[in-house]
Amino acid sequence: MAGKIVLITGGARSGKSSFAEQYAAAAGEKIAYIATAQIYDQEMEQRVALHRRRRPASWQTFEAPYRAELAMAAAAAADVILFDCLTLYTSNLMLSPEAPTEVEARQQYILDAVERLLQSAVTTQKTVIFVTNEVGMAIVPENALAREYRDIAGWVNQKAARYAGEVYLIVCGLPVTIKTGQQRGVTTNDG
Repeated sequence: MAGKIVLITGGARSGKSSFAEQYAAAAGEKIAYIATAQIYDQEMEQRVALHRRRRPASWQTFEAPYRAELAMAAAAAADVILFDCLTLYTSNLMLSPEAPTEVEARQQYILDAVERLLQSAVTTQKTVIFVTNEVGMAIVPENALAREYRDIAGWVNQKAARYAGEVYLIVCGLPVTIKTGQQRGVTTNDG
């Protein structure tokens, strides 16, 4: 069976993770969940706990704040792999001690890491679901680091969407289909 990449995007608390979990459960029996969150405070601990409570105990979890392509390869024994989420992974990479300090080099470092991750997903030949956030649909951030993050998250999402056979935007808990099948459309590369 040939694999496929599914991208699920939306705003904060839009229902994208719930939709992704339902999609994964319907797509196969053996599910691998790749988690990218790092717990630094009580609020994040509560968010992670919510996600854990929603997942069935039978799902195998892989923690991958960095080098997620290795977790993707390790998860390939599953029928379906759910990666939650690309924007947290992007922020992990952006703030990593290994990230270059120069802005353009740091952006390339992140895009290269995401490319390795997406290539690893293709290699699994499984259904791989990526969750991400649309962070660029609001006010332009006040500080340079936040603007850099917004821009790189947009480029990461564009890259993932080019790989994806299906793309869904979740709005108010409802999925809006953006791309289905292997449809090829006009895409931008400049944000």
